[in-house]
Amino acid sequence: MKEPAVSADPTQVLAFETDCHIFDGCGFPAPGLHSFLFEPLWGNADGNGMYFNKPMLLALLGSIIIVGFFWAAFNKPKVVPGKLQMVAEAGYDFIRRGVVYETIGKKEGEKYVPLIVTLFFFVWMMNLWSIIPVAQFPVTSIIAYPMVLALVVYVLWVSLTFKRHGFVGFFKNVTGYDKSLGAVLPLSMTIEFFSNLLVRPFTHAVRLFANMFAGHTLLLLFTIASWYLLNGIGIAYAGVSFVMTIIMTAFELFIQAVQAYVFVLLTCTYIQGALAEHH
Repeated sequence: MKEPAVSADPTQVLAFETDCHIFDGCGFPAPGLHSFLFEPLWGNADGNGMYFNKPMLLALLGSIIIVGFFWAAFNKPKVVPGKLQMVAEAGYDFIRRGVVYETIGKKEGEKYVPLIVTLFFFVWMMNLWSIIPVAQFPVTSIIAYPMVLALVVYVLWVSLTFKRHGFVGFFKNVTGYDKSLGAVLPLSMTIEFFSNLLVRPFTHAVRLFANMFAGHTLLLLFTIASWYLLNGIGIAYAGVSFVMTIIMTAFELFIQAVQAYVFVLLTCTYIQGALAEHH
């Protein structure tokens, strides 16, 4: 991944060089959009061919890890579970009872448990890459990944609403039709229509993307600052920046789990709304 030089003067140290520190004649290599762009590991990224880059590799490895974990845990289940099976069961049961049952209900929600569990652990794993050494990049900070996941949920919500209520019921569901609203009903229906069919999938994706994008940018900021300030009197400030890096890493670990939880909680809310009878 290449970053532009901060100065056209060839006698100055370039900002992206690893030996760049304060007072060395180079600017601070602040993170930006370039921090989320990666050269292809193979292929051509100029738009004329297929390519494979680091986020794609992390998404693939994350999927393999999740499948491998649950396969190892439940391939030969025991009445008295071992440690791995116990952890897997705890995670599965937490999503099933704490999210699906609480939102959709046990009777209606049971069939959606595998989907919601898969979404939760996939999103969580994609977020976790941010703090894993060597990887150090949250896949969900690339908008394409949350958008695809939100699209899957959106298609499910639309199809379930049509299946359960028919065309007329679907229209009432997405427009919030309520004749008791009187004169404001047309305005209310218009707002609800655009909110549900256009804004909902967008916000579902952006909520996850924006949090991971911002969190990764902050981690980069303090990490780079810790190294950049490591020179002369700047060492004192480098220590403060390093402490902030540790604090932000711990905070990001919490946010990663919360965002995965929020994503599946909203998914269950949408499914519940599709299945609920319109009054």
